[in-house]
Amino acid sequence: MIKLHAAVLPIFTILGLSLLAFSSFVKAEEVGDVNVDWLGSDIKVEAIEDPKVQGITCHVSYFDRGLIERVRNGQVFSDPSNSSVACSQTGPIVIGDIEKDDGGESVFSKRTSLVWKSLKVTRIYDEKHQTMIYLSHATQVQNGSAKMDISTVPLFGQKVTWSK
Repeated sequence: MIKLHAAVLPIFTILGLSLLAFSSFVKAEEVGDVNVDWLGSDIKVEAIEDPKVQGITCHVSYFDRGLIERVRNGQVFSDPSNSSVACSQTGPIVIGDIEKDDGGESVFSKRTSLVWKSLKVTRIYDEKHQTMIYLSHATQVQNGSAKMDISTVPLFGQKVTWSK
């Protein structure tokens, strides 16, 4: 039997739970890759179809730091928390079993560091205003980021089908 130091066990537990959590999120399709400097840094643009709301596609952009820049800044395993999101109706809207509380529901997650930081897109349903809200934000174990972006898709006046 292998004995692990008590301080190492929580790290393995967090890693395992993180991998399980990330495996349940939808995959993004890269649709753009804009080079921004000669050090290999890029702005990536990915399309994400909401898995529970057919007919809505979000495009997320984020900074992907090049290897030279990572080493130079001493942040080999981390990218900045900056991101942007724009969502629109791309077909007939069919809404599945979504979370309706004010905390919303995670639609997409992508790690931006080896373990501690992620880029997320969270969907919030604003029932009163008949709007789907998509919030792009970073999460961190500590020192959370205030960098965020928001996009809305109005449902008012649209033919919307609820499957649940």
